[in-house]
Amino acid sequence: MTRRALLAIACVLSASISLSCRRQPVGPPPIRHVFVIVLENKGFATTFADASLAPYLADTLTRQGAFLPQYYGIGHSSLDNYIAMISGIAPTPETQADCGTFIDFVQRGTAPDGQPIGNGCVYPAHVQTIADQLEARGLKWAAYMEDMGLDPKRERATCAHPAIGDPDPTEGAAPNDQYATKHNPFVYFHSIIDAPSCDSNVVALPRLESDLRSAATTPSFVFISPNLCHDGHDTPCVNGEPGGLVSADQFLRRWVPMITSSPAYRDGGLLIINFDESRSSDTESCCNERPGPNVARPGGDGPGGGRTGAVLLSPFIAPGTVSNVPYNHYSLLRSIEDIFALAHLGYAGQDGLVSFGTDIYRPVRDPMVVEKR
Repeated sequence: MTRRALLAIACVLSASISLSCRRQPVGPPPIRHVFVIVLENKGFATTFADASLAPYLADTLTRQGAFLPQYYGIGHSSLDNYIAMISGIAPTPETQADCGTFIDFVQRGTAPDGQPIGNGCVYPAHVQTIADQLEARGLKWAAYMEDMGLDPKRERATCAHPAIGDPDPTEGAAPNDQYATKHNPFVYFHSIIDAPSCDSNVVALPRLESDLRSAATTPSFVFISPNLCHDGHDTPCVNGEPGGLVSADQFLRRWVPMITSSPAYRDGGLLIINFDESRSSDTESCCNERPGPNVARPGGDGPGGGRTGAVLLSPFIAPGTVSNVPYNHYSLLRSIEDIFALAHLGYAGQDGLVSFGTDIYRPVRDPMVVEKR
């Protein structure tokens, strides 16, 4: 018999055995596997318009899960948003510019709120990510990168990144390889790239198909970056595909059913589909976003990365759910850390920031706690 069942029985008997019962605060449901798919550079009004070029995302998936119209990026351009999602670190001038040269972050100090002060791209080993947190808890994680390693002259097949100090050859797409380092935030942390496990954790996308065959082989945290065509970044694409939302929607039509039919998803999964940022002229923000110690304004011309919207799917989410609670990438990180009972990194721990809650998830009975009178 489960602990919860035993506690419930004890509460029923409390009158005769002098026990009282109280309910614990409601936390996230018992999610065991989190999947994140990040798309590119589309504003809310474009993606979720009535005549959207991504009807599978904008219509089919919003009806199957939870629709978050008030989801925001935290800056421009791509890389600062990706880094925020896994570390809670605010932008630097270099990450705002997507780090065309792969240089180390030179830290000069630490701000009172814990943000590293300095300039650069690749953070020193003491700067942690959710990947480091999960490993410390004995939980598996993996980042699946489409096209990584297709052209060995551009990048390796695993844990792919330029050498420190070198230009990034993947800033633009090649006809035979549309992998982009700037859409792979894990390789901007020495805690990850200096570890031998990087080669087994940061891998090409095709491995996900085999990993999904059982819950045991599916990591607790799965991060998916489509290539520069299938994430919606390029329009048209160098290989002749249409790109934009059309190609992004086609990518989702292939991979979302594969994820949602997997044993790991059925046994307590959560799939999050978001965008890194809105169009560059959209600098809206939410959630009292702070600029951080290294740039005056994360959005360049404004405080944030604009309104993008997001879609969440899970057995713990009622189809057709709509939440107008404001969220951003720091909220995303905080929510995933709460699921796995991890501390909040960087601005994921900001006062007043909220995690995904009962506005999104189905009600789950609170666990009963027994106390002696």
